[in-house]
Amino acid sequence: MSGPLEGVRIIDMTTVLMGPYASQMLGDMGADVIKVESPQGDLVRDLGPMRHKHMGALFLHVNRSKRAIMLDVKQPEGREALLRLIADADVLLYNIRPQSMDRLGLSYETVAAVNPRILYVGTFGFGQEGPYAAKPAFDDLIQGAIGLPSLIQQAGSDVPRYVPANIVDRTMGVFAVSSLCAALYHREKTGRGQRIDIPMFETMVSHLLGDHIGGATYDPPLGAPGYARLLTPERRPYKTSDGYVCAVIYNNKQWASFYKAIGREGEIDNDPRFKDLDTRNSHIDELQRMVSEIFLERTTKEWLELLEKVDVPCMPLHTLTSIFDDPHLKAVDLFQWEDHPTEGRIRRVGVPTKWSDSQPEPRSSAPEFGQHSIEVLREAGYSLEEIDALIQKGVTCGVANDTAKHAS
Repeated sequence: MSGPLEGVRIIDMTTVLMGPYASQMLGDMGADVIKVESPQGDLVRDLGPMRHKHMGALFLHVNRSKRAIMLDVKQPEGREALLRLIADADVLLYNIRPQSMDRLGLSYETVAAVNPRILYVGTFGFGQEGPYAAKPAFDDLIQGAIGLPSLIQQAGSDVPRYVPANIVDRTMGVFAVSSLCAALYHREKTGRGQRIDIPMFETMVSHLLGDHIGGATYDPPLGAPGYARLLTPERRPYKTSDGYVCAVIYNNKQWASFYKAIGREGEIDNDPRFKDLDTRNSHIDELQRMVSEIFLERTTKEWLELLEKVDVPCMPLHTLTSIFDDPHLKAVDLFQWEDHPTEGRIRRVGVPTKWSDSQPEPRSSAPEFGQHSIEVLREAGYSLEEIDALIQKGVTCGVANDTAKHAS
């Protein structure tokens, strides 16, 4: 099956995680993603376990379904080559600061003059109208700036801590994909390209405050911001007699089912602290402590069986090791094995969504550094002699004698 973005060409100037995660999803959806790297290569090529230099584990998991070309765009010939690629592309995706794009001679005005239909999509730290416009940004910095470590401390940590996942980069990647796909639809209707700025700080503030704006919604405020149920230190997996279980007992029906299952039917109705969602949230610490004590009375297996029987949402508490053995994830084939051309047999996480007609799927393995440089330049109209000259100047990479096998 053809992916939903078949026929869309994306020039991908992104590095590290946020942008590459987005462009990998777009590549899985069928887009022709051309990953443009500097002579130094993407930083994450050399992060984490690896069998060969420049092919680290993190790189492998955010760069499949792409072709890779090395271009030194600081050299005039490299910039010219990039503009030739852009002339025939639908999207230019980048995640460096706009000021850096301007210095490279790749501002929106310059790029749009070459291709007026281009979607010029930038994912970077801050909106360009504010005082932070030129500041650099990383996942940890944005987590701190939006207050996540403070919330984690409020929820029970001894000190402010970052979420132990690149939650900002991953969220921004998904946001970039949704914005880019909407922009493609807009262009189909209007024929017009445009510049799209996707700032990390503003996007993540809106993401976080959706949960926590609370009383600050109103003028004057109706209490402090913050959602009590999410901030209680008691909100954590329930300890059982032999492990842990994750359960969400949330609405009135679920509480009634839970109390009935443990032989205390009707008890919750007689306690004014817990009679409805609002009162339960107002006494969330007491409620969670009480339930935590109850969960100590049975094993994890007993709780999972009991809660599923009465339709109370529950899941086991996995680790990074045990999750690979989850029976549901095995049944839906989320974890797959592939034979990588250079890295041998590797595990990959498949596309989680299911489509009835245009199923996204990995199109190719994560590429070696500069693997498709000659191939892509040939498609842009460069002759073998011109490519050889670019190689000699260090503008691109490749083996001149091997260009014939890449010729279209």
